[in-house]
Amino acid sequence: MRTKRGVSSATGAPGLLAEATDVVLRYGQHTALARSSFTIPLGGVTAVIGPNGSGKSTLLSAVAGLVPVAEGRLRVFGGGPRGARSEISYVLQSTVVPATTPITVRETVGMGRYPHVGLFHRFDRVDRERVEESMRHMRIEDLAGRHLHELSGGQRQRVYVAQGLAQDHSVMLLDEPLTGLDLVSAKTIEGLIHGGHREGHTVVLTTHDLNEARAADHVIRVSGRVVASGSPEVVCHKENLEAAFGLGTLHGWEGFLDDPAHDPHEKGLHTGE
Repeated sequence: MRTKRGVSSATGAPGLLAEATDVVLRYGQHTALARSSFTIPLGGVTAVIGPNGSGKSTLLSAVAGLVPVAEGRLRVFGGGPRGARSEISYVLQSTVVPATTPITVRETVGMGRYPHVGLFHRFDRVDRERVEESMRHMRIEDLAGRHLHELSGGQRQRVYVAQGLAQDHSVMLLDEPLTGLDLVSAKTIEGLIHGGHREGHTVVLTTHDLNEARAADHVIRVSGRVVASGSPEVVCHKENLEAAFGLGTLHGWEGFLDDPAHDPHEKGLHTGE
């Protein structure tokens, strides 16, 4: 796995979290991501950008070891994705908890410590401090005793991000963490993404917000396959976006890359033609 910050194991490349070569990702017979090659650097923020249904979340799930690689090769910290799970915290776009589940905010955040202590072990001082620190970071310490079903959607999202923070990890994967949130929740999570909550840690997020991608250090553009990977200046260049998404002349457009009518599989994008 890892040897030191910013350097992967002997079988991987220096400075890379992930390296994909001709990767294909499928759900049954459905190809979610056609043949793609890309890298994700260690450190800083990587934004995976594209319209809804373009394969962004699937790519993130593959890096987390939750979606198997159908073809090609994906290395995470120089090895298989499953072997890197202890280094990665993955916060899903939405998590459904039944309203009848009697679980508090503090208990939910504490679940982030389970991989470290196990289900039936008692928390020690370090575990309790990590939970409290994570809640403070997400500005939910005043909600600690409340049940999840009592919270707003933005507050719940901050709870789940705090749960991710409570884990022992060096990489945080966030699936569209800012979509549909209130201003306080969005600003709080945005501060985590761009504030370097721990030195040397890596954040990878999916988004369809061009402005969010431009604020990242590295961008992967997805449209049925990875069509570009590199610096925001290159990947988010107007001409490249027009060609990849069929948006026509943008005339300084600064908004979202989310066209429900757009089919990322048409015009050869799915097959790489």
